[in-house]
Amino acid sequence: MLVTGGTGLLGWSLVERLAGRGFEVYATYHATRPPRVEGVSWVRVDFSDPHEAGPLVESLRPEVVVHTAAYTDVDGCEVNKNLALNVNYVSTRELARACRGVCEYFVYVSTDYVFDGEKGLYRESDDPNPLNYYGLTKLMGEVAVAAALRDYLVLRTSGIYGCSPGGKRGFALDALGKLSRGRTVEAFVDQFLSPTYAPDLAGAILRILEARPRGVLHVAGERVSRYGFAVELARVLGVSEDLVKPASIASAVLKARRPRDSSLDTSLARSMGLEVRPLREALRAFAGECAEYAR
Repeated sequence: MLVTGGTGLLGWSLVERLAGRGFEVYATYHATRPPRVEGVSWVRVDFSDPHEAGPLVESLRPEVVVHTAAYTDVDGCEVNKNLALNVNYVSTRELARACRGVCEYFVYVSTDYVFDGEKGLYRESDDPNPLNYYGLTKLMGEVAVAAALRDYLVLRTSGIYGCSPGGKRGFALDALGKLSRGRTVEAFVDQFLSPTYAPDLAGAILRILEARPRGVLHVAGERVSRYGFAVELARVLGVSEDLVKPASIASAVLKARRPRDSSLDTSLARSMGLEVRPLREALRAFAGECAEYAR
């Protein structure tokens, strides 16, 4: 198994679970070398240099690749377009091409931000129409994988949250830290998504690797606004909901446009037994498992 982005929120959860199942796991990291995990060999790769993707596959010759590595800073992608293009598209293309004739199965983790957010609860058959450069480069990655491979899955998800040694903090972890200390949190009432707890998504990927569906699949959590998510987190923590202050994305100063409602319809995944926990249950686990990272 090769897991790219092994120190990210999803990658870390997946690496731990694969190693626990006894798989021979290679995982990539970019900056600081991650903690030792038994059964995992770490490989430093910089996907901002597309020339590193092909030799990685050629040297390891993995049977299965789960490509979670990405440049996910939405505003950063709008400013650093060349970096976003290289990481999210060109390196993905080169990785997929190198897997032809080598890998048995390739999973590309994509995003709800390939949609424009005009209707919400998007199905796999809905036409993408990204509003920002991040979404565009991830969509280009989807097209590159589909063009290069036959045995692949484009796995779209939404609002991944969790914690890991090298993963970014993000809205959920910041909210956990602030609410735990009795501080206020501002959250958009007019932006909806399907927040997905990284360990739950990693568990779904394990089942995907057994069934090996092909094409496009949406796996994500419940539809909720960012405000509703923060309020539910406050309830789980047992703190006042008044600590969560409503804000509007319409009046926010952001470099990149965000979809108003990029929530995903996961009916197909659920029919395959690929469900994640309900929001409150996932948040209980998140609050307990990620408390030390939120300080």
